[in-house]
Amino acid sequence: MTSIRASRGEVRPLSQHYGDLVRVALMEARPAGLQAKQLVAATRLSPSQVARGVRHLRDVGAAEHLTPIIWRRRDGYLFSDEPDDWIEYEKNQFRLVLGRLTRLITGTLDPHLARHPEDEWAQLAAAQLTGVRATLAQLVK
Repeated sequence: MTSIRASRGEVRPLSQHYGDLVRVALMEARPAGLQAKQLVAATRLSPSQVARGVRHLRDVGAAEHLTPIIWRRRDGYLFSDEPDDWIEYEKNQFRLVLGRLTRLITGTLDPHLARHPEDEWAQLAAAQLTGVRATLAQLVK
């Protein structure tokens, strides 16, 4: 694990350090958000380091019940205290997952079943994914 030495001598993983820098930049911009390029400029991190920091914030925020970090096209990354913002973000994420799952089913699993209809694994996968697909379709409404 890659880490850095903090001012008091303790060693912190880089993801945590990047997450801290991203969090501070977003808190300073609040209530506005920052686009990825703006986060790069504000934190002086590379784009991949900013992305790693955002991932860390999402993981830690969920674990510590902090305000979620969301992303909107017009605002970029931001902390919002509005449940409507969280729901909009969550629906968009479910929409992305639904699209990927649908492409997997129609582009790979359906042809697999058409060529080998007796394949037990493909039948199991199709049955399970049909339920997941229906659930995601309800969540994006």
